[in-house]
Amino acid sequence: MPMTLTSAIRSNFLGNSAEWYKMTIILFLVINPIALQLVGPFITGWLLIGEFIFTLAMALKCYPLQPGGLLAFEAVLLGMASPETVYYEAQTNFAVILLLIFMVAGIFFLKDMLLTVFAKLFIRVKSKMLLSLLFSFTAAVLSAFLDALTVTAVIITVAAGFYGVYHKVSSGKGFDDDHDNADDTGIGNETREDLEGFRAFLRNLLMHGAVGTALGGVTTLVGEPQNLLIAQIAGWEFGEFFMRMAPVSMPVFVVGMLTCLAVERFNILGYGAEMPDAARRILEEFDRIESERRTPQQKAKIVMQAVVALFLVVALAFHLAEVGLIGLAVIVLATAFTGIVEEHQLGHAFSEALPFTALLVVFFAIVGVIHEQHLFQPVIHYVFSLDQNMQVPVFFLANGLLSAISDNVFVATVYISEVNAALQAGEITREHFDLLTVAINTGTNIPSVATPNGQAAFLFLLTSAVAPLVRLGYGRMVILALPYTVTMTITGLLATIYLL
Repeated sequence: MPMTLTSAIRSNFLGNSAEWYKMTIILFLVINPIALQLVGPFITGWLLIGEFIFTLAMALKCYPLQPGGLLAFEAVLLGMASPETVYYEAQTNFAVILLLIFMVAGIFFLKDMLLTVFAKLFIRVKSKMLLSLLFSFTAAVLSAFLDALTVTAVIITVAAGFYGVYHKVSSGKGFDDDHDNADDTGIGNETREDLEGFRAFLRNLLMHGAVGTALGGVTTLVGEPQNLLIAQIAGWEFGEFFMRMAPVSMPVFVVGMLTCLAVERFNILGYGAEMPDAARRILEEFDRIESERRTPQQKAKIVMQAVVALFLVVALAFHLAEVGLIGLAVIVLATAFTGIVEEHQLGHAFSEALPFTALLVVFFAIVGVIHEQHLFQPVIHYVFSLDQNMQVPVFFLANGLLSAISDNVFVATVYISEVNAALQAGEITREHFDLLTVAINTGTNIPSVATPNGQAAFLFLLTSAVAPLVRLGYGRMVILALPYTVTMTITGLLATIYLL
């Protein structure tokens, strides 16, 4: 029986997604205008946030851009956020958009060098605990001087590269053969267990690295986008910012590293997965063959990529330009000196970042709803109604909770603006302002590791090409982040009470 136009449209809606998922999204779209009329924009706004988080949680079922975009589009049509507000949010975060477009593509052109360096690391460091600690510590240090998204892009590139090598060989193909990493049909039953083990191993390292970016990102004014905004309002330079955050950020850093060791040592919530012997043999063979057949031209390519990587570190550490512009410079340098000069050779580098960039702008529409409907206002008023001695730890927790629900950059922007207004009005002293500012920055950076939408780096990892390959979905990310969330949040809270 031929398919009718109606059934064809229904089949095309959200593509190959499960039927229940399609119906759920349709139900959301139907409920929202009804809820707006019955319970008003405030409750409907919180309902919309829950729906959007659902699309993120189901990222492995359907990329969140389409269902999340439909929800955001409907919110604008219903008048819950204006197009001008969405544009303002995108414009405010233009530096982050530039970073995603150019920096992630720039990292792609350093892939050969990164795979070479990390292959040596994977092969020579046999201890999983030590390797995990190295990933987390290195990500933390780099994020303190670079930025979390750039470091996450490096981690994703490395993990995807090694997964591709292992999956290709496990499917019976050679290192140079074309292969679809998402197709498991070539994997035999005897190697499928190893494949699952390797996926678990990579999931562990990805999460250790992602949490490391949060541990380092909180410490300096260049670590996270909101840090710079907070520092500008507070009037703090690099050194003062670091010292102001240190009573909270340093204990949290130490506890974060100890948590990394503990979850690996005691196999907590999915951690402790070792690299299968078969995977280690494949990577060793890959490294040996690559080293033996590497031509002078290929060696020169890796050397130039290393030089460009050094330029990247220096340029970001000294903030020679906006991060996105430095990323563009990396693309130019890494391609000009490695023989990549044709347009089709450039296009693939942008395929990873652009879908996420579009998703981020959709997310700004949801942030626009939060802003226009004043969804966080009751929390702000409640915190300011407390005794001043209670405000600092409560600010830390409130910022953490709201950041985990929405976005840490937006929450930090709202709270620092309110606190600064209170200072200008003479309602609080400068000393109390400084303490609240530390609570805002640490609160938006530390407890927000609880969910992928809490930090842009976590959301980037969730929606990256490597996440479905290693089966790293929203729920699994929340579970893997849970030990860190508990230990780091408790440590941060105690530090705001006893050390500030």
